[in-house]
Amino acid sequence: MLSFNAKKQLMEFLSEDIGKGDITSALLPKRNISARIISREQAIVAGVKYAKDIFKLKGCSVKVVKKDGSKVKPNQTIMTISGDAGKILTCERTALNLLTRMSGIATQTDQLVKKISNKKTKLYATRKTAPGLRYFDKEAVEIGGGGKHRLKLDEMVMIKDNHIAVSDSLWSLIKNAKRRYKKFEVEVENTSDAVLAAKEGATIIMLDNFSPEQIKKTIQVLKNQKLRDKVMLEASGGINSKNIAKYGSTGVDIISVGSITNSVKGIDMSLEI
Repeated sequence: MLSFNAKKQLMEFLSEDIGKGDITSALLPKRNISARIISREQAIVAGVKYAKDIFKLKGCSVKVVKKDGSKVKPNQTIMTISGDAGKILTCERTALNLLTRMSGIATQTDQLVKKISNKKTKLYATRKTAPGLRYFDKEAVEIGGGGKHRLKLDEMVMIKDNHIAVSDSLWSLIKNAKRRYKKFEVEVENTSDAVLAAKEGATIIMLDNFSPEQIKKTIQVLKNQKLRDKVMLEASGGINSKNIAKYGSTGVDIISVGSITNSVKGIDMSLEI
């Protein structure tokens, strides 16, 4: 069963595309047809359950051939759809848009996860998602083997550079967060601030735009002061497929990559009648 919010959003996606009505499909004769969605390239499939429910919202029958998380090769069938021709074609683009985007995110996530040799280091998405698609983007990351991090601003305190710029100091913000919350994250730009955050009880410390060498140095300083085991360390900023292996070897707990959701290359898929 879909959650209420997901179902509502899928209906909004359909409504956005349909407008006052699919005037082209309305020209077609009333007849039932069968169709299938295929992948034209190798990928990790994600968004199948949502594509299925988009068609079902219009009364079509769907058989899933490849579940979310499955690997597909070119020309493999992901699902088959049967029902009224006009209704299938009305749903086609909305279903494909979501399916190709989510599959692109899952595939890219899977590729990056495989480059991290230290399996204790987890890959996480950020809040750099398309408006209205965050729920789906983050689920695609999870299907690809990554983590969601926080979905919304109300889930966890994360003190970033602009918060510090508005406040009196990093120290005062940490003190304020510590009084109200058991868990909070602090973004730092140097080793001394990482040490301060660790001493003051930050749960997670984000090492923003640190090089792998700077991260190793910071970890060693934290170890020397017996602080390393008290915090989780997150590497973020400028991390991509070319350098993620180096970041994965530093010993951080989390690597967050914005490009897996904000620079998505959708998987080439099509609906064939």
